[in-house]
Amino acid sequence: MKHQIGKKKLNRKPAHKKAMLRNQIIHFIEYGCLQTTKPRTKEVQRLVEKLVTVARNGYDFNTIRKIKKVLPYKKSVVEKLIKEIAPKYANRSGGYTRVIPLGKRSSDTSVISRLEWV
Repeated sequence: MKHQIGKKKLNRKPAHKKAMLRNQIIHFIEYGCLQTTKPRTKEVQRLVEKLVTVARNGYDFNTIRKIKKVLPYKKSVVEKLIKEIAPKYANRSGGYTRVIPLGKRSSDTSVISRLEWV
């Protein structure tokens, strides 16, 4: 059996991990790039790709409801995702973001990468 393969734990308790990923998703949507460790980048990428796929349906009640389930406390980010970002990728079937490796951090040698829109 292959249990717990879908997500990374990121050495956090579930509530802290959920809040951290929400904040990083909000930062990524607001500013267009995110620089952090590689495992966090991959998790944020996984969630953002799903959000963009949902947001491509357009500005209607169900789309807003599904996105607010993940990002409940930032209405401006939800509107930016639906009105500005999702229309750019209407004809694309996936792969809305890219991960660029930046090397290792000098203090603890963790791998740093940058997430940006394609």
